[in-house]
Amino acid sequence: MLEEKVFESPSRASFGAESPSAPEPLSALSTAEEARAGTGIGEFDRVLGGGIVPGSAVLIGGDPGIGKSTLLLQVTGALAIRGGKVLYVTGEESLHQIRIRAERLGVVTENLVVYAETCVERVIEAVKDVKPAVLVIDSVQTLYSTEVESSPGSLTQVREVAARLITYAKASGTPLFLVGHVTKEGFIAGPKVLEHMVDTVLYFEGERGHVFRILRAAKNRFGSVMEIGIFEMKEDGLREVANPSEVFLAERPEGASGSAVVASLEGTRTVLVEVQSLVCPTVFAVPRRTVVGVDYNRVMLIAAVLEKKADITLAGYDIFVKVAGGLRLDEPAVDLGVAASLSSNFLERPVDPGTVVFGEVGLAGEVRGVTRAEARVREADKLGFKRCILPGASLKGLEKKTRMELVGVSTVREAIDRFF
Repeated sequence: MLEEKVFESPSRASFGAESPSAPEPLSALSTAEEARAGTGIGEFDRVLGGGIVPGSAVLIGGDPGIGKSTLLLQVTGALAIRGGKVLYVTGEESLHQIRIRAERLGVVTENLVVYAETCVERVIEAVKDVKPAVLVIDSVQTLYSTEVESSPGSLTQVREVAARLITYAKASGTPLFLVGHVTKEGFIAGPKVLEHMVDTVLYFEGERGHVFRILRAAKNRFGSVMEIGIFEMKEDGLREVANPSEVFLAERPEGASGSAVVASLEGTRTVLVEVQSLVCPTVFAVPRRTVVGVDYNRVMLIAAVLEKKADITLAGYDIFVKVAGGLRLDEPAVDLGVAASLSSNFLERPVDPGTVVFGEVGLAGEVRGVTRAEARVREADKLGFKRCILPGASLKGLEKKTRMELVGVSTVREAIDRFF
């Protein structure tokens, strides 16, 4: 569990004030880490890099209704309950709606101050009066400045409003959270410079048909962008998923072809997920290729390698590949899992249910080593898997501290013989 601290309200400076500074040699600067405050929600702190940094500006985006407001109200409510004053500014909902949600989440406290306002000048005046430890703006596209002659949500207004709020946050040391709308392509609406102005950009993702939500960082000046936080949407709010591997594999079909479990790294965390494939003869002139949760081009490369190096002819077949649970896998170690899933469904032979795989596949048909093999094996062992198929190069440097059978392979053809 991350160390939890409650923010003390930092000393406040007037809006627009600049702290006096002078050029200094790099060697004279302090290397002490920024003080952080834990929110009490470990998954959220993990993605931020360990907690909230004073004066930081965090932009959170996501599809409408995905749970951005719920997440922030839950996080700031937890801080308020533990003694930190929070100002939650809403430009989209009434105070009555915020109160109803806060009651459902169990975060009603006098330290959580809500304010329904869309004028940024009045918002800054309210911040000076309240002197919160954390400021939340939901959402930045609803605010406007009286000094800019354009409608709220326009590029000029969004840029001006964000600049004023971020300047105040930096000058006063108040952490700032901005909620941003997203376009139909899934990117935060408004000028791209908005993402350059903030310290951290987070995306809250998930499919409407799934109860799981994933928080990932697209930019983070105070931590890694490889970490993810996983939550489950409940009636009383978002719950942290302490063991995502167990959750993602809970409904895995037994004895079904086209299913393979792969050990993937998400930041410092190892996650075991199921990769599913469906390979069927095409009725079209050009076979269909549909991929969800894995890079499309990566899957096409693996299909080509299977055809050329393992005599699995997929040219006349439609290919459908999906990562179960709504997670997206971007690292090379999932290659061998995709190869296992495709070959399993094509040959109509289920992969041994007690087997987990990982490894990078090269265009010559070789299976290349990957990083942190020991952590992947340890996670699979903890969940009761009996066998692990991994690159031979990774097996050589692995200490034998597991009850699992470790099978090292050097080529895709060799791996296919070991899958079943």
